Amino acid sequence: MLDPSILRALVWTDYRLAVLFTVLAPLVLLLWAVIRRADAIQQLLIIYWKVASLLAITVYLMIGGFSISFVAALIAHALIPLSLWFWADLNEEIREQPNSLLKLLFSAWRWAITVFSSVNIVIQLFFLRCAFSNSAFSSAACQTWLEAPRLYRDYFHGRTTSGFLGFFGIVGLVIYMACLGYFVLVKLGRQGRSATNQ
Repeated sequence: MLDPSILRALVWTDYRLAVLFTVLAPLVLLLWAVIRRADAIQQLLIIYWKVASLLAITVYLMIGGFSISFVAALIAHALIPLSLWFWADLNEEIREQPNSLLKLLFSAWRWAITVFSSVNIVIQLFFLRCAFSNSAFSSAACQTWLEAPRLYRDYFHGRTTSGFLGFFGIVGLVIYMACLGYFVLVKLGRQGRSATNQ
C-alpha cells in the first residue's frame, strides 16, 4: 500500500484535475459554444453535464459518509467518455465543421477527459473495496478520498450537517439512476445513437 502522505497527495491532485477537466473546462467550452452558436458542440456539452452530474452527487454522498459513493464515482467515470463519443450524428456534425479554435479546444478537451476518466476508472477499481466493507471504508486510505468533499462542505455548506447533505446525495442518486434506467430501457431503443432523434 502507498505511503499515506503520497496517497493524500495523489488524491488531492486527482480532485484538482477533476475540477479543471470536469467543471471549469466544459463550462468555458459550453459558454463559448453558445456564443458561437456551435449547436453540435453545445448539444454534446449539455449531454455531458447531464451525465457528469453523477460526480456532483458522488461528492454529496462522500460528504454524508456513504460507502456507495465509491461505486458512484466509478460509474460516473465510465459514463462520461461514453456520453462524449456515443452519438454518431453529433460526432459527424462536429467532424464536418470548419476548423476553428473552439473545435480544436473542444476536441483536445474531449480526448483529455477521456484519458482522465480512464485513469480514474483504474484508480477507483483499487478502492472499490471501500464500498463493500465497513472496515475498508473506515481505513485511512478510503477516508482520504472523503477529505476534499468535507472541505467543500466547510466552504460552501458550513452550517449544514453532513447527514442532511448526504440525504440530498441519496435523493440525487435515486433520481439519476431512474433517469438513466428510463434512457437505457426506453429512449435508447427509439433513438439509437442519434442525439437529435428525440
